[in-house]
Amino acid sequence: MRHCSVQVRGLLTRDELDRYNALMEVGGYLESQQRYDLSAVVQAEVDLLIQPGIERLKEKGRQRDRMTQEYLEERRRAEWEAQMRAAMDDED
Repeated sequence: MRHCSVQVRGLLTRDELDRYNALMEVGGYLESQQRYDLSAVVQAEVDLLIQPGIERLKEKGRQRDRMTQEYLEERRRAEWEAQMRAAMDDED
């Protein structure tokens, strides 16, 4: 059974995480019994279950990118304003 990342698990709801853990336990048992045909079905269910967590992680990354972009734009604006003030002071 393939586990999802810690970041994705951290973004699952309590119900999703409980179901994830139960499915992983069942899948692990099936693999120990060499029932790979059935564990593949359980793995497919796990893959579907974690999709909302993956989407939440992607959105979190997009939000961080937006915040970084806003910060950089604000810094450029502040630097430009400082240069303009310095230029105005030099003229006087």
